[in-house]
Amino acid sequence: MRIILHSDLNNCYASIESIAHPEYKKIPIAVGGDPEKRHGIILAKNEIAKKYGIKTGEALWQAKQKCPSLLILPPDFPLYQKYCTLAKNIYMEYTDLVESFGPDEAWLDVTASTELFGSGEKIAQEIRQRMKTELGLTVSIGVSFNKVFAKFGSDFRKPDAVTVISEENYKEIIWPAPVGNLLFVGKSMEKELNRRGIFTIGDAANACREKLLRDLGKNGERVYFYASGMDTSPVMRYDEDIPIKSIGNSSTPARDMKTFEDAKIMLYILSESVAKRLRNHSLLCTGIQIHLRDTQLITHERQKKLKFPTNLSETICKEGLELLKKSWNEAAPLRSIGIRGIDLCPDSVPFQTTFFRDEIKEQKKEKLELTVDKIREKYGKESIIRSVVLSDPILGTANKPRLEPPAFRTH
Repeated sequence: MRIILHSDLNNCYASIESIAHPEYKKIPIAVGGDPEKRHGIILAKNEIAKKYGIKTGEALWQAKQKCPSLLILPPDFPLYQKYCTLAKNIYMEYTDLVESFGPDEAWLDVTASTELFGSGEKIAQEIRQRMKTELGLTVSIGVSFNKVFAKFGSDFRKPDAVTVISEENYKEIIWPAPVGNLLFVGKSMEKELNRRGIFTIGDAANACREKLLRDLGKNGERVYFYASGMDTSPVMRYDEDIPIKSIGNSSTPARDMKTFEDAKIMLYILSESVAKRLRNHSLLCTGIQIHLRDTQLITHERQKKLKFPTNLSETICKEGLELLKKSWNEAAPLRSIGIRGIDLCPDSVPFQTTFFRDEIKEQKKEKLELTVDKIREKYGKESIIRSVVLSDPILGTANKPRLEPPAFRTH
């Protein structure tokens, strides 16, 4: 039987800020985006702030209403990366099977390591103690026989805790929990499952697999497998590259998108970014997904399969606009929008065309976009801009280059 750990640095960004600035340890603090640029959400909060009901992802103004004395700090990504790397170095002393899940979380396969270091629980407790003494951070660690249940275990008790979920006790611990607590079950999937009378993880495990597959596709079947404890996905080596599954981009512009034309401007800007990155990786997408977040912070996602794979911005945006038309609600302005190319494949893979597809025209489009890439690389991103972007000087600023946080290497 495998022994998998999932380690999660508690309140990562806020905890690191308290180490760098000890004066913050006794006051409510949070790390948040820039409210002037409307990236005003809580990225992390300390335990004191959590007691006020402040949640990750909520708007800064909402957090301030709950706790007027809350100190909101701008993110210091280089500092966070330094500590996350130090944490990973500790993990590496126990196994080389360390798979990052974001900057502050990781899975460890310690099956073979138990002969040297003792049981999975003993290893987890040792890591937990070392994090405190060597880095000043606390972690919550789940110990289980698969990745999904190990992740559930690290979320089960926080902060500074180890939870063991075994083949003997997982039904007692996991099955009564809401199905939305299961890894990769988002709000939309949870609603669909609730509509079918599936409210707990146990309900999902005892549901009809064929019906979930028929009603909800592969994602429905995956919920069944995960809930039943049948996740067999391996923990990847720390230096092993995982194939890119999707490429996307999203933005919260300087003002709300109140009309369809507003959203159209943003989709063109974002589609160009996605298409360029697909070409950089020599990939094509065979599906498109859009992500919408309205001013009430309610999110919606829509996706579709494409007739032909593509890495052209014009095609990506056109398909995204079709999805947007089906979801557009004039009464609910959008705060942010995103588009993603999904179900990727190498651009060298052949595909079946039809008599109705003008291949010469498609080749011309490809040459045009490659030429635009070269011009922008030489003269700057704003050297060539679509006219639709120029139609709104405020929304068009999303096209301007900006400093990004350093990319954490994740698997």
